[in-house]
Amino acid sequence: MATRARVRAPELIGKGGWLNTGDKQYTLADLRGRIVILDFWTFCCVNCLHVLDELRELEEKHRDTVVIIGVHSPKFVHEAEHQAVVDAVERYEVHHPVLDDPELATWKQYAVRAWPTLVVIDPEGYVVAQHAGEGHAHAIGKLVEELEAEHGAKGTLRRGDGPYVAPEPVATYLRFPGKALVLPDGGFLVSDTTRHRLVELDGDGETVRRYFGTGERGLVDGGPDEARFSEPQGLAVLPDGRVAVADTVNHAIRALDLGTGLTATLAGTGRQWWQGAPNHGPAKDIDLSSPWDIAWFDDRLWIAMAGVHQLWSYDPGTRSVRVEAGTTNEGLVDGPAGEAWFAQPSGLATSVDGERLWVADPETSALRYVERDGSVHTAVGTGLFDFGHRDGAAGQALFQHPLGVTALPDGSVAVSDTYNHALRRYDPESGEVTTLATDVREPSDAVLVDGDLVVVESARHRLTRLRLPEEAVRVAGEAHRTQRSATEVAPGALRLDVVFQAPAGQKLDTRYGPSTRLLVSSTPPELLAEGTGPGTDLFRDLVLADGVTEGVLHVSAMAASCDDDPENEYPACHVHQQDWGVPLRVTPEGVSRLPLVLAGMDDA
Repeated sequence: MATRARVRAPELIGKGGWLNTGDKQYTLADLRGRIVILDFWTFCCVNCLHVLDELRELEEKHRDTVVIIGVHSPKFVHEAEHQAVVDAVERYEVHHPVLDDPELATWKQYAVRAWPTLVVIDPEGYVVAQHAGEGHAHAIGKLVEELEAEHGAKGTLRRGDGPYVAPEPVATYLRFPGKALVLPDGGFLVSDTTRHRLVELDGDGETVRRYFGTGERGLVDGGPDEARFSEPQGLAVLPDGRVAVADTVNHAIRALDLGTGLTATLAGTGRQWWQGAPNHGPAKDIDLSSPWDIAWFDDRLWIAMAGVHQLWSYDPGTRSVRVEAGTTNEGLVDGPAGEAWFAQPSGLATSVDGERLWVADPETSALRYVERDGSVHTAVGTGLFDFGHRDGAAGQALFQHPLGVTALPDGSVAVSDTYNHALRRYDPESGEVTTLATDVREPSDAVLVDGDLVVVESARHRLTRLRLPEEAVRVAGEAHRTQRSATEVAPGALRLDVVFQAPAGQKLDTRYGPSTRLLVSSTPPELLAEGTGPGTDLFRDLVLADGVTEGVLHVSAMAASCDDDPENEYPACHVHQQDWGVPLRVTPEGVSRLPLVLAGMDDA
């Protein structure tokens, strides 16, 4: 076995305390003898949710030797609220202990720079690996097997039950509902996200008519008692009358026939799309990535593909899918569809006149829209790290991670401003943002019914009917920036190193050309005098421009590795990828090298 760097793991500290442990508080010493995997996550981050799903199989397979601990490290102000973390742990079925670290104390101790990041600690309490982004479950599984063998032989491995204690289940007719649809008879269809099903309700929004789906996670077509979903979200009516469903964690688009009760799969394979995979073609042959919402626009079903920061579409006539807008880079960039950047688009609505597709873009706390010519524009929002609750002129108004948008008859739009627990309104005519209602707990969608808005109060597990006020409330509000501290860098030259070490038994896959990719940009663009753009090396010599003292460095890295077995004609291959947004502050005392760990340990 190769010799690994050994760094003593810092203590686990979190002001919010521990969840899923039966109220017991833990230290690393309590976990000595177990292999510990720290998952630094925040519940707004779709890539973090992908990693939760990646870890489920490893967690079950090595349950007697491995303890996974989620270290919740918030980006948004709302995510620092303890109850919000409690809700998220239930919402996303996190079946391991979680340390609530609202002040990012443990994040800083481990020098984490990105969501998600995984850190592996051996049974003797030493950090032996760090991985940023998605696609590392296979490599970590191999490392766990090595550690089991090594520490089993040394006598330092302790097997047995872990510290996870399941919370008591709660009885409600909905559990963290996602999106809603008004039915022709005045009833509602609601995606009951955490219970993996669809629920049909009467017009009162409470009386249950029917359930569609068994309530068990899975990808199965069939009748109401056979079909399975996995955290479904968006709903939209197709021209043939069926209801399309964004089956988010199944990476699929499904269709429900309310007449027969049958569910069928329209698009997706059940596998997550990765860089390099086809992004157009026959719908059931193409992988998707966390479709979060859907809407009929410009004669196609548009898909908010949150997992890759793009908009796709499904054409029922040709039964095909394709990319419509976005580059897969995360950020806020307007312009032609093929050049625009989105940040986890999660809400869609077609304007009343059919000329515009509104987009809730939560990671930039923005309201965007797409014109019929494909051009992308921003109505409200400034970037990845600025958010708050402030009304007024759109240029200075702020949202906080909005997940839903609803077109109103007068041409304005209602925004489900999720982390502000508010319903907001943007009027394109006046360019003003106002507040329609507050104290709606994590609203994720709203639908128009007889002049009122019925809001999906996701964290209160219900639909709530609100009368639209004649005079909207105005909130002076607050502005926030992410709590992440800026990295201090020296003026002039800055060496960027993305650290990647292929997992044991694998090598970089160079059969079809370069196996690595690096894309660098900045906000503002003037931050970098040299070094922007794409490349195939995982290092870059950047030059910071004179006169710009702070900004955000955007780095997107990808590496492909395959099993290192010359006898195997078809080796198993794995893609590792991550996007970083690193706040920088230029100061004479700053560093001249910026390491970002994709996989492995930074030994420089």
